[in-house]
Amino acid sequence: MWRRGLAEFFGTALMVGVGCGSIALGASHAVVSLSFGIAVTVAILIFQPISGAHINPAVSLAFFRTGHLEKKAVLTYLIAQLSGGSVAAFLLQGVGPTKRAADVSISMGGLIEVFITFSLMASIYWIVLRSQTHVSIAFFVGFVVALLAFMFGPLTGASMNPARTFGPNIFAGEASSILFYSFTTVIGALIAAEVFVRMKLGDDDVESQD
Repeated sequence: MWRRGLAEFFGTALMVGVGCGSIALGASHAVVSLSFGIAVTVAILIFQPISGAHINPAVSLAFFRTGHLEKKAVLTYLIAQLSGGSVAAFLLQGVGPTKRAADVSISMGGLIEVFITFSLMASIYWIVLRSQTHVSIAFFVGFVVALLAFMFGPLTGASMNPARTFGPNIFAGEASSILFYSFTTVIGALIAAEVFVRMKLGDDDVESQD
């Protein structure tokens, strides 16, 4: 279990470090979005054989709901992910906190975060069920992260991940928004998990009739 925890720690640190690091370097919005996507891709390529490379507490909770992560591993994963993101944020001195745009209300921002996290989690279920290699999973999930970050980043910061927000917002003095992003992203992922469970039950019913 300790190897899996370390993999989640370093994978999440890599994602936050590269993504927020690009912000620290003054990169454009497109480059920042691409940086997060590339970091996710690399993290999955390196750490997926060890821990599954969730690098996202919302993903881990969704996988627990659908039986892809055992109960005894959940707390280890969550602590490792939040710690990894926090260490990276500390080293970057709090650069790149997740923020809503001034003209985006909290209710609209919440709906956006629920929707994009649902979309990310649904895409993960889709590719995991259809791919036999972690290479294709890595590039597909990284592409989805980059695309959603590019499309919705200017509106809410496109968190999709409590660990992406937790550390950067603490060290940037934006801790008041952590609960908002944690709640909305987890809800989005759990909705995708519930849809997965319902669809799987439906498929089992069809197979039993056959």
